[in-house]
Amino acid sequence: MKYLLTLTYRDGEGPAEGTPEFDAEMKVWNALNDELKAAGAGVVASGLQPQAVTTVRSKNGEVTVTDGPYAETKEILFSFYVIDVEDLDAAIAVASRMPATEYGSVSITPTHGFHLA
Repeated sequence: MKYLLTLTYRDGEGPAEGTPEFDAEMKVWNALNDELKAAGAGVVASGLQPQAVTTVRSKNGEVTVTDGPYAETKEILFSFYVIDVEDLDAAIAVASRMPATEYGSVSITPTHGFHLA
């Protein structure tokens, strides 16, 4: 089953880039990524650029494009993973090892299993 993991952080929290804490966290991320690849469970993962979000809405045929997220929030979506694991328990096991749970959250959403490609 494929699951979308969305990773957020609370504004102002988490290690700053270039610090020893950031470097230590990157080692954890890299080890987890390597493990997911080796197990064939990692489908796709990417960091996001939250400062460059564009939102598109359409109502009565009129399209509106705005900068920023769809709602004001103190949590910022900064990354996502799509993983392919046996069940929700396995997805929770992966998510619980992500450093983002220390200063934000990881949400798990099952997918419908179809794709464009």
